Formats: sequence, C-alpha cells, structure tokens
Amino acid sequence: MIRMLKTFCLALLIATPAMSENEPAGDFDYYVLSLSWTPSWCDLEGDARRSPQCDAGRGFGFTLHGLWPQYERGWPSYCRTIARDPSRSQTAAMADITGSPGLAWYEWKKHGRCSGLSAARYFETARAAYDSITRPPILRKLQEPHKLPASVIESAFLAANPGLEPDQITVTCKAGLIQEVRICLTKDLQLRDCGADTRRDCSLQDALLEPIR
Repeated sequence: MIRMLKTFCLALLIATPAMSENEPAGDFDYYVLSLSWTPSWCDLEGDARRSPQCDAGRGFGFTLHGLWPQYERGWPSYCRTIARDPSRSQTAAMADITGSPGLAWYEWKKHGRCSGLSAARYFETARAAYDSITRPPILRKLQEPHKLPASVIESAFLAANPGLEPDQITVTCKAGLIQEVRICLTKDLQLRDCGADTRRDCSLQDALLEPIR
C-alpha cells in the first residue's frame, strides 16, 4: 500500500507543471504568448471588478494576457533582476492591447522580470509577439453567444496564421467558457512546439463563446 502511494505521488509530481520563483532573470527556454478572450474574462472576473475593459463599446476581443518565459517543463516567475520597473506611462501605453495598465504592470512583475530584458524592451517584445499573430477576424463578427467545440477556435487560428501548427497552439477553457489561446514562440519570436505541460487543449464540445461587447 505504501509503495503504491509513493508511486502515485511520484506520478502526480511528474505530471504537475513546476513553477519556480525568484530565479535569475533571462534563464528560460521559450515564450508562451497568452491571448485572453475579453468577454470570457469579463464574465469570470472583470464585471465583478467593474473593469472599464468590460464596458460596452470598448470592443476588446483577444487581448494580450502576457508573454511568459517558459522552461521545457514548468516556468519561472517573480525573478531576480536588476532591470528597473516600468513607469506609469510605459504601462499605460500597453493598455490598447492588454485592456488595462494594471495588467501590464502585473505581467511585468510576474513574468517580464524573468525575460532578462528591460521593461521597455520586454513591452516592445510582447507587442511584437502580439502583432505577429493574426486573430481570426470572423470571431469579431459574432452577434450572439455560440456554443462550439474548443477545437473550432484552434482551427480558426491555424487557418488565419499559415505556418502555425497544432503542436504550437493550445486553447484553454474555464467554467465552460473559451478562456485563452496560447501560442509558443522562440526567444526571437519564431513559432515552435509547446512543451508537454503547455499543450493542454480544452476538450469541451460545447464551450461558450460570448460576442465582443
């Protein structure tokens, strides 16, 4: 019984992604570009926070959740760095793609410090990564909520981005909603396969996709 329990715990440890904190900046293998579907985020969190990002007419679709330094297995966070934190004007300048200055600041604090870049360079890199991916225009045209397989969102991104392969993208869900699209990139922002702990596609056949507000 004890041996079985030890085996189970070892298997669980191997299967669970490892997050490391306070690691040295710049020590990572690749980036994950995380794109958040704003209507879902608003349903899950933003409306309760009364976030201006969720106001009618703002028109936010897939916003930049973050550009995350990643290990082949696991990821660093809150790294040690000598880089200065961004100014308010620098975080405010990211709000057009992050939805709010606050998210830009949080992403720098948790992930950007691990990049080994200055705040200005990290934000430039995050914007370049965001701009390198075409968000399917058809998703902006939805007029009403739709329930669909999460794989449809992946297929839409594959069609809109020639060269993007299935092992380089994953779609996540939360509480039955399409949550995020995550795309794996090299340090110089070229497409690459995701690590095994990143490739965790949502398997829902009836995930809810809300239209842009």
